Amino acid sequence: HAAAVMELRAELLKSIWYAFTALDVEKSGKVSKSQLKVLSHNLCTVLSIPHDPVALEEHFRDDDDGPVSSQGYMPYLNKYILDKVEEGAFVKENFDELCWTLTAKKNYRPEKNGKSVLLMRDAFRLWCLFNFLSEDKYPLVMVPDEVEYLLKKVCMAMSVELNCVELEDYISQEAVQQTGITVWVFLDLVNSGKLMRGMDKDTVSMAIEEVYREIVQDVLKEGYLWKRGQLRRNWTERWFTLRPSTLAYFVSEDRKDRKGSIPLDRNCCVEVLPDKDGKRCMFCVKTPAKTYEMSASDTKQRQEWTTAIQTAIRLQAEGKSSLHKDLKLKRRDQREQRERRRAAKEEELARLRALQEEKEHKLQELELLKEAQRQAEALLREDEQRRREQHEELQRALEVQLREAEEARASMQVEMALKEAEAERQKKRIKELEEMQQRLEEALHLEIKARQDEEAFRYAQARLLAEEEEKLKALMSLKEEQEEYILKTQREKQELKQEMENKSRSLEEATRQLEEVRANRHRVDQDVVAAQRKLRQASTNVKHWNVQMNRLMHPIGPGASRQSK
Repeated sequence: HAAAVMELRAELLKSIWYAFTALDVEKSGKVSKSQLKVLSHNLCTVLSIPHDPVALEEHFRDDDDGPVSSQGYMPYLNKYILDKVEEGAFVKENFDELCWTLTAKKNYRPEKNGKSVLLMRDAFRLWCLFNFLSEDKYPLVMVPDEVEYLLKKVCMAMSVELNCVELEDYISQEAVQQTGITVWVFLDLVNSGKLMRGMDKDTVSMAIEEVYREIVQDVLKEGYLWKRGQLRRNWTERWFTLRPSTLAYFVSEDRKDRKGSIPLDRNCCVEVLPDKDGKRCMFCVKTPAKTYEMSASDTKQRQEWTTAIQTAIRLQAEGKSSLHKDLKLKRRDQREQRERRRAAKEEELARLRALQEEKEHKLQELELLKEAQRQAEALLREDEQRRREQHEELQRALEVQLREAEEARASMQVEMALKEAEAERQKKRIKELEEMQQRLEEALHLEIKARQDEEAFRYAQARLLAEEEEKLKALMSLKEEQEEYILKTQREKQELKQEMENKSRSLEEATRQLEEVRANRHRVDQDVVAAQRKLRQASTNVKHWNVQMNRLMHPIGPGASRQSK
């Protein structure tokens, strides 16, 4: 019950909102108190509730001269009007007509396009349909899907096709898709005649009335049926009007003379009956109290009526008061689901695009990494090739140095062997000289002894002996020099041996040692040359002294002078 009260209040507020905004001439959101008094009085009249002008004065006593906003009016509206409304105690259509009269006077311009398809009564019904199908938020608008649904219902009632091209061109506009359509734009669209070309006003009016009764007045189905009486059991043709809670029947389709009503609830049911008593296409509605037999004009009509009555019973069982309110909520849920799916799809597409971009970015990074790896591998190969070439070049240089060192070692060994041989020859010559010196010393000793015996007699021989002694001293000096040279040669030999050992131990210093050996060899060569020169000089001296000694070896005898005489 509370939900039904809230639904009724929401429906009433939609119409009151139009009336209030119509009074707001300056569009400031405020209406003067005098206008609100008139509006409140009229609302109380059509809603069949007592009007209390004192309460309005009390509510706005601080704002006697100034305007009051809709927010200031809402507490009064809720407390003194809407809270007192009782469903069924007033005619909703009269209430809507009041609000429509106020708002249409200001906003509805049927001659705007130079022609008008709608009668004023039809415009009012479309306004009511718009309010019923509009979204529950202000300012009131109808979404494009609901606009299309309403227009299709009207066209179906006229058995014509809706001009979807014109409609789609209009509702596909971005502003319409985002904000929806106001009732005045909707009425201008219908009045333009683009959507229902070639239809006369009467046909359009009948179609709008049919849709209005179906959606706004909750008429599930209307039409003639034959009904069997409860007392006389005779068959009478009646005009039936089916709503979710009742199946009412009238004398004729003008619905002025109501003959009765069948209450419907969850305990009711509808059944198809076999033909009897000359009546075809029969069915019955069973309520807890009675069973009502009826006959349709044909099988199709019977099927439509039984289905419609079952729908009404289902709505009662589900606690719903209106089929189209239920359908509107379902369509709204479907739109929200579609929107959620679309948002989810867009989100998924955005996520997929992000993943694709991330994948492409990672592929680019991978390509960059691969390119960097290829460059690194190329640099590594070049570096490896360069190191290999350097290693091979170093190895070749070391091999050359090793060969040069080996050659230098062999050359040094040959030189050492030559020097050793030369040293041996020098030693032999020195030994021969020593032996010769010894022999000469012996000879000189004998000769000196012989000369001493003849000293007195041989002045010339004494002088010669003195000279010989001097020569002998020079020879001794030469001997000492030869001994020093031999010692020096031995030291040089030791140094050369040490250098060879150092060369063998350290091939890395081969070049430097080779240079040192070459320098030493040069010095030794110079020394050898000097030694050879000295030896040649000594040999010359020895030969000279040999000649002198040979001379001295044949001294003059004691009687030689006399013999010579």
